[in-house]
Amino acid sequence: MASKLAGWFGSLSFAEQIIVLALVFDPLGFAGGWLLAPSLGLEPILGAVFGVVVSSVPTSLHVLREAAN
Repeated sequence: MASKLAGWFGSLSFAEQIIVLALVFDPLGFAGGWLLAPSLGLEPILGAVFGVVVSSVPTSLHVLREAAN
């Protein structure tokens, strides 16, 4: 299953890959930050913002890898 997913992802254009990464990681980061922030003593919306910022790291690393090629 993972090899099929990797093959499908690799067949997409660079712009489509960025969109897919953002559609997957941004909601996860938002939800994770929203849910974890109160346990850290922060407002949920502030945690959501931090979560979205952290979730952009995989997308940024993908862009850097493509730029090196």
